[in-house]
Amino acid sequence: MSLAPLRRPRRLVPGDRVAVLSPSSPAPAERFDAAFEALRGWGLDPVLMPHARDRYERFDQLAGTDAARAADFQAAWADPQFAAVFAARGGYGANRMVDLVDWAALREAEPKALIGFSDVTTLHEAVALHLGVASIHGPMPTWSVFLNDRPTNEHLRQTLFAPELTQKIASPTARAIVGGSASGVTAGGCLAMLANGIGTAEHRGDLEGAILLIEDTDERPYRIDRMLTHLRRAGWFDGLAGVVAGSFAACGPYEPIRTVLEDQFGDLGVPVVEEFGFGHCEPAMTVPLGLRAVLDADAGMLHFGEPALA
Repeated sequence: MSLAPLRRPRRLVPGDRVAVLSPSSPAPAERFDAAFEALRGWGLDPVLMPHARDRYERFDQLAGTDAARAADFQAAWADPQFAAVFAARGGYGANRMVDLVDWAALREAEPKALIGFSDVTTLHEAVALHLGVASIHGPMPTWSVFLNDRPTNEHLRQTLFAPELTQKIASPTARAIVGGSASGVTAGGCLAMLANGIGTAEHRGDLEGAILLIEDTDERPYRIDRMLTHLRRAGWFDGLAGVVAGSFAACGPYEPIRTVLEDQFGDLGVPVVEEFGFGHCEPAMTVPLGLRAVLDADAGMLHFGEPALA
């Protein structure tokens, strides 16, 4: 059975209260003020969750204990005053806290937009599988690119407030590895987190009929190949409708990465496009996850059948 579209949260409007939390690593303290200023500039009322500034004293890569980070997420999602949940940053650690969330208790909560990427991929997968809600693969408010690059900032703002303006996402840097067009539901995110999720509660059995989105940073080509091989062996490539590769920033010269992508996806008989311009890059485009789209690999375009948010 082909992957089905997920429920869309509502779009944001000026005056909305939104939660900002740290599900993974701590953000630089000095960036919270700039992030909140940017969100207030959009007309939002951002609220910092209680543990968002924490640091776990035993492992400073984590923004507080696993239980505290899970509690912040659960409280934010369950609270009807919040229209959206922003991850302050990625880093590492969402896979440590995701099992501490009571997903059954959140199923009756009103869907809301989850915004983030990189390590937040674990939460995107969990929200899709446990709650059946589409989410937003987009820049996080303490990320330097969000704060300093206007196209990145504006593409996310439009996706959240006027999503009909971003139903067509055209990448000027995209190139077809395998040409053609296909329709499917978008899924994916950070390659390392997708591969790391194999065998967990957030692992999808298959992605039949899906358009797979992947990106990553600071990985050597052989490690990218190892992760893709792991996904292939787990059956993730069986029945894919198409593949969209985003940025592979800080992964060394690009040609070896292209070779890996060609080798892993070139024999699937589906459209494959590279360098689509989302992920750890500048500028970075926002891409909805869990919604049906048409991929035109030759034109470097994703055209969503409905706006990202209702």
